[in-house]
Amino acid sequence: MDVIIGKTIGFCFGVKRAIEGAKEILKDSDEPVYCLGELVHNREVIKDLENKGLKFIDTIFQSKGKTIIRAHGVPKQVYEVAVQAGIKLIDYTCPKVLQIHDIVYEYANKGYFILLCGTKQHPEIIGTLSFCGENVLVIENEEDALKSVDIIEKLNIDKCLLITQTTFSLEKFFIMREIIGNELPKNIHLVEKNTICQTTELRQKETEQIAKKVQYMIIIGGKNSSNTKKLYEISNKYCGNSVCIQNKSELPIEEIKKYQTIGVMAGASTPEESINEILEVLKNIK
Repeated sequence: MDVIIGKTIGFCFGVKRAIEGAKEILKDSDEPVYCLGELVHNREVIKDLENKGLKFIDTIFQSKGKTIIRAHGVPKQVYEVAVQAGIKLIDYTCPKVLQIHDIVYEYANKGYFILLCGTKQHPEIIGTLSFCGENVLVIENEEDALKSVDIIEKLNIDKCLLITQTTFSLEKFFIMREIIGNELPKNIHLVEKNTICQTTELRQKETEQIAKKVQYMIIIGGKNSSNTKKLYEISNKYCGNSVCIQNKSELPIEEIKKYQTIGVMAGASTPEESINEILEVLKNIK
């Protein structure tokens, strides 16, 4: 059996920075350390950090001390509440996400209507929305894109910014961009910014390339990880025999035995340990 492993597999820069930073803080802290939301979308990583003493909370009001901001970022109101409550924040928001916050804030102040491509309930989108002002729409699919054009026409908007979540599907963004570019009246000035993280782009492109070559595709990552879901969607499109798993216990070994070429890719929040354990099992399948 031949196994093709993605070169861009595993932790991205933002996730690695947040996890390593949290571990250092926990090691050196004598007081409780909190994290606002899951630091990353991976249950094994979360469990490990909980065992090391990290306390996960759902709102900033539950914090009683030092609090970590995860890579996805948070709404700007969180910073305001923390200052008022005297809570020390350790901000591990990914620099790419912070850049998007700056861009939408700048364009909103210039009077642009913001069209934000992404998953509506994703933490990054929720955080970014707070920097967009009142004139903003989240576009998740083609229907949303068409609706946004109608809304903008009715509001007599004269300029728009189209921007995207860092982990959004590159293919979907291009589709949204084409719809809005074609349907929006030509008298409306449209600024387009592809802010999908380069690592995300490379990972998605490599997943497509591998999926086209193999008979069976394994995507490793958390079930609630946005970027992992995108990889699985791409994989399944080009290789109908695809599976998304979190760890080695979920490997469908009997199914895998039916195929000669296997592809392996992992999401940005998948730990190296989980990947290596799965690769070891694959190596020993007869």
